[in-house]
Amino acid sequence: MKLEICDITKQYKDKRAVDHVSLTLTPGIWGLLGANGAGKTTLMRMIAGIQKPTSGCVRYDGIEIGTLKESYRDVFGYLPQEFGFYPGFHVWEYLEYIAALKGLGKAETKKKIEALLEMLSLQEVRKKQISKLSGGMKRRVGIAQAMLNDPEVLILDEPTSGLDPGERVRFRNLLSEFARGRIVLISTHIVSDVEYIATCNAIMKEGRIIATGETEKLVREVDGKVWNAQIDPRELAAFEQRVPVLNVYNKEDGDLQVRYLADTAVIPGSIKTEPRMEDLYLWLFPEHAREEEVI
Repeated sequence: MKLEICDITKQYKDKRAVDHVSLTLTPGIWGLLGANGAGKTTLMRMIAGIQKPTSGCVRYDGIEIGTLKESYRDVFGYLPQEFGFYPGFHVWEYLEYIAALKGLGKAETKKKIEALLEMLSLQEVRKKQISKLSGGMKRRVGIAQAMLNDPEVLILDEPTSGLDPGERVRFRNLLSEFARGRIVLISTHIVSDVEYIATCNAIMKEGRIIATGETEKLVREVDGKVWNAQIDPRELAAFEQRVPVLNVYNKEDGDLQVRYLADTAVIPGSIKTEPRMEDLYLWLFPEHAREEEVI
């Protein structure tokens, strides 16, 4: 099983959203990381066959998806970034409707919906209107519809949007189980969504793939560049102007513990530490340094 993205480009009038992207996806979980506006959603829509590329193509097991038509949809599940639904539908009704569109029989539909409602903790809202659900609940319904036909290829665009931290963990565990023998592609700008479950990651910036590979290999790019150090709180603002700062922690003695990225130690007494995927992301996207609060 293989999904090939072959030199895909998407050109709009005044913008190239996707710029000559090539990837070969094999079974396992793949992370597509990038900031908002990097071109991830446009790429996902072309992989899903919803949007046509300006040039290049997508092949599934060596055949262009445009020629596969319905047979591609039979093996494919897709959760768009903006998940649409008919507001009057109850959860069960909506999933029945999607199952019918995917060609599932009645007995199989009932079995699949029951299993997915349990898997995604949606049993209690099965008869509730989707329009009245919370954002996280709606997202889980969207994930359920993408998985209804037990797809060989599952494409999820920002799947954890609206999920609380506990739901994110459960979702990652679910995907790890589901991905066996399947191709799962997750686009996200949240590193923790894929850091511990992705087989491989592709990092996208300004329409291009700038890095791809197994997580352990990717983080080697910042090996020896990740440091922990203590700093006076009054010096923090100036320090952040010099180097990317990922995390800042308050210490009991009043100083701050900072985790930062630099080729060499910037603060005396800095200690090298093992790099993580989050460190690589910050190295490649320094403009997003420490968007979270000091803790």
